[in-house]
Amino acid sequence: MIDSKTLQNWRTAIMVYREPRVISMAFLGFSAGLPFLLVFSTLSAWLRDAGVDLATIGFFSWIGITYSIKFFWAPVVDRVPLPFLTSVMGKRRSWMLLAQCMIAAGLCGLSASQPLDDLQLITLFALLVAFGSATQDVTIDAYRIEILAPEFQGAMAASYVLGYRIALLVAGAGAFYLAAFQSWSFAYITMAVLMLVGMITTLIIREPVHVADTNSRSLEEKLEKRIGISQQKDLPDRIAAWFVDAVVTPFIEFFQRYGREAMVILVLVGCYRISDITMGVMANPFYLDKGFSLTEIANVTKVFGFFMTILGAGLGGIVVIRFGIMRPLLAGAIMVATTNLFFVWLAHSDADIISLAVVVSADNLSGGFATSAFIAYLSSLVNKTYTATQYALFSSLMTLPAKLLGGYSGVIVEHIDYANFFLYAGLLGIPAILLVLYCSKIKTPARE
Repeated sequence: MIDSKTLQNWRTAIMVYREPRVISMAFLGFSAGLPFLLVFSTLSAWLRDAGVDLATIGFFSWIGITYSIKFFWAPVVDRVPLPFLTSVMGKRRSWMLLAQCMIAAGLCGLSASQPLDDLQLITLFALLVAFGSATQDVTIDAYRIEILAPEFQGAMAASYVLGYRIALLVAGAGAFYLAAFQSWSFAYITMAVLMLVGMITTLIIREPVHVADTNSRSLEEKLEKRIGISQQKDLPDRIAAWFVDAVVTPFIEFFQRYGREAMVILVLVGCYRISDITMGVMANPFYLDKGFSLTEIANVTKVFGFFMTILGAGLGGIVVIRFGIMRPLLAGAIMVATTNLFFVWLAHSDADIISLAVVVSADNLSGGFATSAFIAYLSSLVNKTYTATQYALFSSLMTLPAKLLGGYSGVIVEHIDYANFFLYAGLLGIPAILLVLYCSKIKTPARE
């Protein structure tokens, strides 16, 4: 029987979603999710609808590399103040607003271009949108980590996922509807206007408190002296000192803080999502080959699955507050690996819509739960002196191995069939489970 104290603890955990800073993450998540499809699948549909050849459309997918290399300019976001804006709005909000203005400008440029006549311009505007979007991701992640303590990061992630998923629906299905009833130009100018959601939120929220970390500054000075630039008298020395402080020190600080365990933690970061990303690559082809119609797949995976993901993410945020980070992180790893085995059962079953709904529900619920727990864990690893730089590294690392391995999914299915592939994808989750068990014993170093 649950006692009154336990009930009160659960109520307290649930009430976190009434916290204004948690609510604001839904609006920032919307701002982050809106441009993503507009330079990927939605843009591809527009180009093809206008008669652009498939080879050219394929090259546009390279724009997505921008999101994978955002850690290259994250140190700039961490250290370089923007003229006027930073003094008025602060470090995080100024960069956030600049990135949002870049996205809106790029979307306006796309809306004024014609694919067959202005393909080079469309490429440049799409790159501007992607660069602004990746920069916005860096700043929002840094803001999220700095504005609330690690135990609240699961709830912040859940709120962010809600806004992000809504934005994907707007930028995907919404843009298609607008293009069908009006035009693609009208659809893109509407999306540009919707970026006001993020801009207004940025103007309303308050800047996080930035506290100088004396240990980090001491490390920077030691590294500067080691390579002979302690005086910083001329421009080359100042540039070298900035590079050491903003780019080199964040990585050295992480390894110094965790010592021998740093590599284990990075392996966990790279492994945690391998199971679900690998499985996800073949999910839609499996549904089609199984005999489900496009309407059935859309209704179950896109609509029903959307709500289950939000439910899972929200539950994950509550559980992180109630039990800390490591136990939900372990539960998420186990849930993701286990739900992959549900697909083995579905592969051996008849193409029944109820069975599909059950499996998709379990998969999306576990995925949302694991995402909240994992983001909370990554946030706890960051030194707030280098928030943007360190988190950008973690967020890039968490998907890179999974995407590389997922590229072989089709080849594996062709050799061992879907059922055995899903078993293989489930087994890929075992290393993450073992690594979480090991890392749960690592004592978190104190940080100022």
